[in-house]
Amino acid sequence: MGSVSQVRVRRVGLADAVVRPMVEELLAEYTRRYGAAAAWREMAGGEAGEFAAPGGAVLVVEVAGAVVAGGAFRRVDGVTCEFKRIWTAAGQRRRGWGRRLMAELEAQAGAYGYRRVVLTTGPSQPEAVAMYEALGYELEAGVGVDASGVRRYYRFVKSLPGVGSLGS
Repeated sequence: MGSVSQVRVRRVGLADAVVRPMVEELLAEYTRRYGAAAAWREMAGGEAGEFAAPGGAVLVVEVAGAVVAGGAFRRVDGVTCEFKRIWTAAGQRRRGWGRRLMAELEAQAGAYGYRRVVLTTGPSQPEAVAMYEALGYELEAGVGVDASGVRRYYRFVKSLPGVGSLGS
C-alpha cells in the first residue's frame, strides 16, 4: 500500500468525473465475465440519487491522487443497506485496496445507522467471493440458485455494530 499520507478516502457523487473510470472498468469487466446484456442490466440498476445522502454514499480510495478503488451503498430499509459497484482498478489488485474500501463502506454505513449489509456477486467472480467470505460476510442459504440447482449469483449478508442514526 502507499504511504498513509498518500492515501485518501473521500465521498463523491455517482456523476463525479473520478467515478467514470470505475464505471467504465466495471462495465468492461462484467461484459467479459457475463456478456454485454447482463453487464448493461447490472450497471443500469440504481439511480444516482439512491447512492447519495441521506441513505447512501459513493466512496473512492485515492493513492497519490489516483483512484484505486471505489464502491457505493444504498438504502434497502431502515436498518439494511446494499453495497454496489465494488471495484479495484485492474492494475491495483491484490494490494489491499478492496479490503480498505470495504472497511470504509462498512464504517460509513454504520455511521448512517445501518445495522446490516447485503451485497451480491456472480459465480464468475471467485476473487470477490473469497474476499467477502474473508471479511465475515455470510452466504444467504438458498438464494441465487435456480430450480435446476445452478448457482446464478451469490447474496451475502453481514451485521454491522455501528452507532448513530440514519443520515448522521
